[in-house]
Amino acid sequence: MEYGDIVWAGGNIGDLEKLESIQLLVTSATARCSTSLLIENVSVINTVDTAHEDMIHDAQLDYYGTRLATCSSDRGVKIFDVQNGQQVLVADLRGHEGPVWQVAWAHPMFGNLIASCSYDRKVIIWKETGGTWAKLYEYNNHDSSVNSVSWAPYEFGLMLACGSSDGTVSVISSTGDGTWESKKINNAHRIGCNAVSWGPAVQHGALLDQSTSQKPVKRFVTGGCDNLVKIWKEENDQWVEEQKLEGHCDWVRDVAWAPSVGLPRTVIASCSQDCQVIIWTNDGSGNWTSKVLHKFNAAVWHVSWSVTGSILAVSGGDNKVSLWKETIEGQWVCVSDVNKGHGQGQIPEHTQSITS
Repeated sequence: MEYGDIVWAGGNIGDLEKLESIQLLVTSATARCSTSLLIENVSVINTVDTAHEDMIHDAQLDYYGTRLATCSSDRGVKIFDVQNGQQVLVADLRGHEGPVWQVAWAHPMFGNLIASCSYDRKVIIWKETGGTWAKLYEYNNHDSSVNSVSWAPYEFGLMLACGSSDGTVSVISSTGDGTWESKKINNAHRIGCNAVSWGPAVQHGALLDQSTSQKPVKRFVTGGCDNLVKIWKEENDQWVEEQKLEGHCDWVRDVAWAPSVGLPRTVIASCSQDCQVIIWTNDGSGNWTSKVLHKFNAAVWHVSWSVTGSILAVSGGDNKVSLWKETIEGQWVCVSDVNKGHGQGQIPEHTQSITS
């Protein structure tokens, strides 16, 4: 069994130095009828039996951490109420004609909305109205599998980025009047795009200079089969490539833009088939520097930041989920290593770290 997707529960980070009250959702990706694990204090506190009939590819908690959405190769999307240690199936959504790779919750200010993407080349946006879930919108303008979907920060409006194996990235948006428009970035990644993640809506350095009135620029990062990480920004109502980050030597499987509280520094994590996780940092000068977090023993499939952006979760083909934290000295250290089939995470005898 391999660990699949990893995502942090919202708003329960607590004392990060002691790893107290951290909640991390982990999906076992290669087992039939597999379960989702919620990890607290680096130990399993709850198991959700999804009853999917095939491999689970993604699991995402909503903004409040009370609802869980899962998707699977059985072509289904399921939504559970997971409050008070209980699991109740709320909806079993059917509309895709192939394996569903990823799901994403929109911000609650737009209502209960969730997007799903599939091998069937479609993106479906589902909406709950009066306790009933139904298809709100279907986007089918890709020529190959849609591998990743990511909602923009709510400050940018109702906007969804979609990365596809056809090498393009689509950005679909709505003003809330029921109509949707789309823009497509052609040839975003040669061979295909595997992952997309939005940059925060907080202006860089805003915490230190609160007099600035400049609006943040819409940006997102993508990873592809061309071994590249690319940063895109909106300019004159069009999406343009702002930066091309080279460092991986095999397919980039996932990218994650760290949350920001307004510090001058911005951080992106990427992981790859080359068994590496790279931390990309921009100190506000416009130049990105790279640092290899760690060379793992197998391909790395997913990276995910905690809600404060201070801890990075990593999962991959080595059957482990590891948590990494940057020290004051700028070193990244492994603070937990959760092995497959073990409920309790273990701190390595010799803490793994890298230096500048």
